[in-house]
Amino acid sequence: MKPLIDFRTDTVTRPTAEMLAAMQAATQGDDSRDGDPTVIKLEALAAARTGKEAGLYMPSGTMTNLVAVLAHTSRAGEVLLERGAHMLNTELGGLAAVAGVFYKAIPGSRGAMDETALREAVRPMTRNNFGTALICMETTHNGAGGAVLPLAHMQMVHELARRHGIPVHTDGARLFNAAVALGVSAADIARHTDSVGFCVSKGLSAPVGSVLCGSRDFIERARPFRRMVGGNMRQAGSIAAAGIVALETMVDRLKDDHATAKYLADALHRIDARFCNPADTETNIVRVDVALTGRNAVQWSDSLAKAGVAVSPADPRSLRFVTHRHISHSEVDQAVEAFTAAYSGNH
Repeated sequence: MKPLIDFRTDTVTRPTAEMLAAMQAATQGDDSRDGDPTVIKLEALAAARTGKEAGLYMPSGTMTNLVAVLAHTSRAGEVLLERGAHMLNTELGGLAAVAGVFYKAIPGSRGAMDETALREAVRPMTRNNFGTALICMETTHNGAGGAVLPLAHMQMVHELARRHGIPVHTDGARLFNAAVALGVSAADIARHTDSVGFCVSKGLSAPVGSVLCGSRDFIERARPFRRMVGGNMRQAGSIAAAGIVALETMVDRLKDDHATAKYLADALHRIDARFCNPADTETNIVRVDVALTGRNAVQWSDSLAKAGVAVSPADPRSLRFVTHRHISHSEVDQAVEAFTAAYSGNH
C-alpha cells in the first residue's frame, strides 16, 4: 500500500531534528505557577516578532482566539467578524457558548469585510444593547483559501475601531504565511491590530501550541481566562522549545509551501479551468470547486483516499488542499494523477 499523501492540513507537519533536540534539553518549570524559562523565552520571542509587548503560550489557536475575546470583552457586547471567519464557522460556537458574546457576520470578499457594511454594523452601547465590543479579522483567511488581507484593509479596520474605542483582534493562525506572501514582517501586519494569535504548529512545524500577543496589560487580563478555559500547562518547556526553533528557523521556508500550492493549482487548472483559479492561491491553501463533476466534496475525498491522497472537504462543493514541508512537487504530481483518474472515471 502506498504511503498516504496528506493534504488535509499543515498541522500534520512533524518536528525537525533540531526541534527534537531542543525539546529534550528544555527546562521543566511549572508554567502555571512560577513560570517556565523556556515558555517565557517563547512568549518574549513571539511578542518581539509581532511588535507587541507580551505573549501568552496556549495549546491551540482556537483557545488563543477564545481567550482574546474573553479578555477584550469580559463576556459582554457584540463581536463583528467576516462571515466566513474561522472563529465564526469552525470553533464550535465558543464566542456565544463560552465567551458569552453576541456576534454579527459581516459580508466580505476573500476574507476582507465590506467597509460599508462594517461601518454600518458598529454601534455604541445604549440602554437597550451592549454595543460593539470587539472587531475581529483573520489572515491568512482559511475559508477564503488562504487569502491574505491587504494591509490597507487592516489599517482601515483598525482606524475605524479606534475612532469608536473598540479593540481589534486578529486570528493569525498562519500569520507568518501572510507575512511571507506580502514580503513584510509579522510586526508590519500586527501593527494594525490590538492583539494577534498565531500557531507554531502549522507550517512552522512545531508539534503543539499557539501564542497570543498584545499589550502587557492585555496579556495579564488574558492569563486568568486561559486558566478558566483549561489552558494552563505544567511542564510546558518541552513543547515551547520546539516553538522557539520554529520561529527561528522555519519562517523563511514557508515560501516553498506557497510555491508548491501554486504548482498544484496550476496543474488542477489545466485539467479543467473551472476547478480553481491559480491567481486565488496566495499562500499554502488551494480550494477546488468540484460541483461541476456532479459529485460532492465528501465523495471526492473518499475517492482520493482510496488512491492514497488525503484531502478535506471545505464545504459540500469544494475540497481544501494544504501544502506543507512534507509535500513536494513529487507528491503533488501523484495527487494530480489520482485526481485526473477520479475525474476521468466520472465521465
